[in-house]
Amino acid sequence: MSGRHASRPLSWRHRLLRGALIALVMAFMAGLVLLPLAAVFIEALGKGVAAFMDVLAQPETVSAIKLTLLVAIIAVPLNLVFGVAAAWAMTRFEFRGKALLGAFIDLPFSVSPVVAGLVYVLLFGAQGWFGPWLSDHGVTIIFAVPGLVLATVFITLPFVARELISLMQAQGSEEEEAARTLGASGWQMFFRVTLPNIRWALLYGVLLCNARAMGEFGAVSVVSGHIRGLTTTMPLEVEMRYNEYDYMGAFAVASLLGLLALLTLVVKALLEWRYGDELAARATRGH
Repeated sequence: MSGRHASRPLSWRHRLLRGALIALVMAFMAGLVLLPLAAVFIEALGKGVAAFMDVLAQPETVSAIKLTLLVAIIAVPLNLVFGVAAAWAMTRFEFRGKALLGAFIDLPFSVSPVVAGLVYVLLFGAQGWFGPWLSDHGVTIIFAVPGLVLATVFITLPFVARELISLMQAQGSEEEEAARTLGASGWQMFFRVTLPNIRWALLYGVLLCNARAMGEFGAVSVVSGHIRGLTTTMPLEVEMRYNEYDYMGAFAVASLLGLLALLTLVVKALLEWRYGDELAARATRGH
C-alpha cells in the first residue's frame, strides 16, 4: 500500500511548488554567489590579460602568495594530526570531559575570527601576558609568521576533526577490535584498518581546511600588522590594494582566491560523486 502511494505521480500543485522552490534557490545562488564571483573575474581581466599577469608578477603579490601557501602548508598538517587524534579520542574512548572537548573543537565556529586574533595579541603581543618574556628571548609571534600560523590553526581547527568524528562514530570500532584480537599493534591497526576506512573523509576535511586557511581574513588581519611583503597574505593584499584604489590589482588577487574556491568546489564534487556511496556504506555498517 505504501509502495503504491510512494509511486503515485505528483499533482500539478506539487510540481508547481517544486519548480518554484528550485527556481527560488537557483535565483538566490545566482544573485548572491555566481554573479559576484563572475564580477571578480570580469574586473580582474578588465584591462587585459597582460595587465592581469603584471599584477601577479609584482613583488607584493608574489610575497602574499608565498606567505599564504606557507601558512597553509604549516597549519593544515597540524590540524590533520589534531583532527585524527581528536576523532580517535572522541569515538574510541570514554573519559571525563569528553563533552567539553567536543565543545572546544566547535569553539572556532562560534567565536568571531577578529576576537580570536585579539586573544593572541593579548597573549603574545608586546604588552601581552607573555610578550615581555618572548621579547627578552628574541621571539616574535605577533606581526610575524608564527602569529599568522597560530590564528589560522585556530580558525581551521574543527574542519578535519568534525568530518572524522561523525564518520567514525557511525562506523563503530568492530573492525579495529577484530584486528587487535588478531594481534595487530596500535600502528598496524591504524594504518591497515582505521586509515583506509576514513581516508576519503580525511581528504575531504583537509580540502575544506586548506580552502579556509588560504582565505582567512579576520584573525590574520589582527595579528599581521599589515606589513607589506612580510605579513600580508592574499586576502590582506586584496584589502590593501582596494583601500589604495588599485581596484584592478585587488580584483586580480581576489580572482586567485576565487579560483581556489572553484577548485575546492570541483574536487569536493568529485569526491562526493566518486566515493559518496562508499562513505555512506561504511557509515551504515556501524548500525
